[in-house]
Amino acid sequence: MNETTSTQSVAEVMAELATLEDPKVRLVNEKHGDDHGVKLSELRAIAKRLKTQQELATRLWDTGETPARLVAILICRPAAFSPDELDVMLRAARIPKVHDWLVNYVVKKNPHNEKLRLLWFSDPDPVVASAGWALTTERVAKNPVGLDLGGLLDTIETQMKDAPDRLQWAMNHCLAQIGIEHAEHRARAIGIGERLGVLKDYPTPPGCTSPFAPIWISEIVRRAR
Repeated sequence: MNETTSTQSVAEVMAELATLEDPKVRLVNEKHGDDHGVKLSELRAIAKRLKTQQELATRLWDTGETPARLVAILICRPAAFSPDELDVMLRAARIPKVHDWLVNYVVKKNPHNEKLRLLWFSDPDPVVASAGWALTTERVAKNPVGLDLGGLLDTIETQMKDAPDRLQWAMNHCLAQIGIEHAEHRARAIGIGERLGVLKDYPTPPGCTSPFAPIWISEIVRRAR
């Protein structure tokens, strides 16, 4: 996507976001830990109109406001950030949706993502560590060469049960991905999931796959046959 010359100021974007605030949307978002009331579809529409604008993205991020940060993520150039900049941003991304989008839309596309994966993986802050696990899950699926899959399963087996929610979710995703992608580890991954019971009772809407690793692994493998 070509970068465009800014036609809107930060103040103008913030004013537009304020007009889109919906108390009903905020109520739903707050149940997931998100502190805003703007529909994601409306945020994406703003970003589509603005196109790629790195300077504006940086300034929107600096407002600290969740809707502005989500737009910033969508209009930035992921490769433009240094590892230090992304580290600071990730540690400031305490809102779940901001954290999720930053990791998936920016960090994963940044050329320094492996350096950041190693930096964050064992961080004492569980929210930061969850980003390291998310990047590890990406490697499990796309570029597993050099990963110690057995060692990852060892860590999951000993630490996932008592991990804080967001870190536990990220570790569980890694567990499922190992079981899905690597047949030689599948039985052990399923066994770990069954023994730990993490997310076994998670409410799953009709037509969706349960995040309980044994079910998740078995269902995705079945579909691939």
